Amino acid sequence: MTTTESNSRAGEDVSPAQSLNAAIAGFMSDFKDFSHGINAKLQKQDDRMNKLDRKTMMTSRTALAHAASEDAPHQKAFAAYLRSGDDDGLRGLEMEGKAMGTAVAADGGYLVDPQTADTIQNTLSSTASIRSIASVVNVDATSYDVLVDHSEMGAGWATESSAVAETDTPKIERISIPLHELSALPKASQRLLDDSAFDIEGWLAGRIADKFARSEAMAFISGDGVDKPKGMLTYPTVDNSTWTWGNLGYVPTETAGGINRADPIIDLVYALGAEYRANATFVMNSKTAGHVRKLKDNDGRFVWVDGIAMGEPARLMGYRVLIAEDMPDIADDSMSIAFGDFNAGYTVAERPDLRVLRDPFSAKPHVLFYATKRVGGAVSDFAAIKLMKFAVS
Repeated sequence: MTTTESNSRAGEDVSPAQSLNAAIAGFMSDFKDFSHGINAKLQKQDDRMNKLDRKTMMTSRTALAHAASEDAPHQKAFAAYLRSGDDDGLRGLEMEGKAMGTAVAADGGYLVDPQTADTIQNTLSSTASIRSIASVVNVDATSYDVLVDHSEMGAGWATESSAVAETDTPKIERISIPLHELSALPKASQRLLDDSAFDIEGWLAGRIADKFARSEAMAFISGDGVDKPKGMLTYPTVDNSTWTWGNLGYVPTETAGGINRADPIIDLVYALGAEYRANATFVMNSKTAGHVRKLKDNDGRFVWVDGIAMGEPARLMGYRVLIAEDMPDIADDSMSIAFGDFNAGYTVAERPDLRVLRDPFSAKPHVLFYATKRVGGAVSDFAAIKLMKFAVS
């Protein structure tokens, strides 16, 4: 900044006020020049940032043709196999991951792509099946072993001088759950498969999930364990007052083939141990639910309460109710209601891979899709599930 000089006219003295005003005027002039220089530099910086932003936004604009996603090679190859049987893309495909990522062509079948597999799994988990409340584990073996400690380790009181007696040791129970092959066989016409607008993967996932859901739901309740999961109602049952491990305890309704009072429902709830009641669920079919929801307590109040909020499940004695249509109807000596913590009481074991074999020859002019997976199920904690028997005793 230059120093402003005040030159007096000849023969005249400059007053201090005039000298100060001249100095201030000079300072303001220099400051204005300095401000213009700073503003020019800031404007140049703004221009550069705006150009950089425009370049960045150009890369995020909607493209006329989307770039292929990471899963696209597998999906494209799998779709080609489903439509025309062309398995070249799957044979040469290198996939990462053990569960859903390896195409198996030894027997002509191929694992579905991860997106389709997730769609099927999500559908199975959301259906009205024991699976939705049971413990579900993924295994890579032919069976799954559950270790259960169904006894309590002994304990005792001791003094400083007395000898400590040996206490009982806990008993460990090993429950083996074998995996069985579950299959579905949807079919479609070749003309439909040739239609490029047809969502072949979505259609296949829906048909497989529907078939698997119905087959699983039945097996988890009444399966005999022969080439299928062992259902919870196929285990030995005893009156809960004489219950022992390896059996499921039941509470009678005190009425042959029916229930006329809410008291047996209360007895069923408190027949279950307190450690299981916090996560317990009632399981019954629609006919049984229609009968039970008419029951009232001694004060004339319904024991069945519908959910207050939209989407909230109905409550029986304050506990969630799962409507599973494969539960038996009310009849003499029927076990039509189950109550328990199924996450602890029933375990579903399955392999995560789902294989599809294309068969264009057996049902011409249709193409069959033979889908298989391996799944097993069994009661894993006999203390966590109680049944209601519609009988006098």
